[in-house]
Amino acid sequence: MTLIAFEGVAIGTAMPAIGVDLDGLALYAWGFNAFVVASLVGMVVAGTWCDRSGPRLSMLIGMAIFAAGAVAAALAPTMPIFIAARGIQGLGSGAIIVAIYVLIARAFDEDLRPRAFSLLAASWVIPGLVGPLIAGWLTESTTWRTVFWLVPVVLLLPAILLRGVLAEYNGGTGQREGPGRSLMAVAAAVGLTLVMAGLMRPPDEWLAIGVILGIGFAFLIPAAQRLLPAGSLRLRRGLPTTIVMRGILAAAFFSAEAFAPLALVEQRGLTVTVAGLLLSLAAIGWLTGSVIQSRIPGNLDRAPVVVAGSIVVAISLFALPLCLVPSLPALVAAPIFLVGSIGMGLCFPSIGVQMMRLSPVAQQGANSSALQISDAVMSALGLGVAGAVHAYAVVSGGATTATYVTIWIGAAVLALGGAIVAGRMRQAAPVPAY
Repeated sequence: MTLIAFEGVAIGTAMPAIGVDLDGLALYAWGFNAFVVASLVGMVVAGTWCDRSGPRLSMLIGMAIFAAGAVAAALAPTMPIFIAARGIQGLGSGAIIVAIYVLIARAFDEDLRPRAFSLLAASWVIPGLVGPLIAGWLTESTTWRTVFWLVPVVLLLPAILLRGVLAEYNGGTGQREGPGRSLMAVAAAVGLTLVMAGLMRPPDEWLAIGVILGIGFAFLIPAAQRLLPAGSLRLRRGLPTTIVMRGILAAAFFSAEAFAPLALVEQRGLTVTVAGLLLSLAAIGWLTGSVIQSRIPGNLDRAPVVVAGSIVVAISLFALPLCLVPSLPALVAAPIFLVGSIGMGLCFPSIGVQMMRLSPVAQQGANSSALQISDAVMSALGLGVAGAVHAYAVVSGGATTATYVTIWIGAAVLALGGAIVAGRMRQAAPVPAY
């Protein structure tokens, strides 16, 4: 998980330079979107593997695919090829993350899972602190490609260290599913790609936008209904809303975070390294929030914690445009992101704990997969909308302060909506029998 964290933070720092070098700023959001969309397929396949035979195969194959994608990204001569390489990385990342969640479910008792998720958040701290510095320094002193060349080398250590743990907790139910879920994952990925492609079209091509969005949602919505717990799209109480809350918060926070370094570089003249440092504070805040939630017993309902954390995230995102006010220092973004990431640290582990509380053992893999699917679909849609706003600004003469303010306020409104619906994570009380 530390490697994925380092790579994610590093790419967030290096993306402005990658977009310029490959002449692909108009496709900026696709560098993130391709990763997220492809991870959707990896998550579903991995969830099935984990329930059937254990997490070992998912973890090892995911690592191999992740490394292959990094090599392809390092060699990419154009932005479309770079985007395809990011998709390969996403496929591997999805498999790795689901395997990690299943390992937590099997290796830790219910009362210890909040602390396990806190440790998972801690894996982001060192990458979050040094990742922007290293990625910025490599980008400015050598090339952004060096960031990707390092991934296969660094990947060897966790592959070796995890061998014993994977062997110990590799049991599965032996239950085999047909290809239905995998096909639904591919359909969801196709639909999501089409939706984002429609959002990226010039606004004067309204007919093409409508057709592409219509086809995309025709693929996406039925697939999501099959891949997520019944009632998720209707925000049914308990597990369905718990799964969807992960996606709502991911869409809000990550769509805002993705464009923060670019805004600070373009609008306030910061270097790539300095702009990326705000991601460092995000890692510290995330860990802080996660440690706070780890003090809450694992068998307690987590809906109130997620409501509070969502409000904190919303307040932070509403305040983020202050970093673009000329009379204020640009690095006011750092404490703002610190506060928002504390809210995310409260919410994400709590959502994971709630999911496991409400999941039968035989469905932990499938529901862990559903949690990540919700994250992938919603964050991709959030990035797609934000990317459409940015791409329109680029083709219309260039992004301005208003471009980024629009993106961030939209993300804040979404987080506030999450705070309103998070109370539905609480399982409905059984109707008494008379």
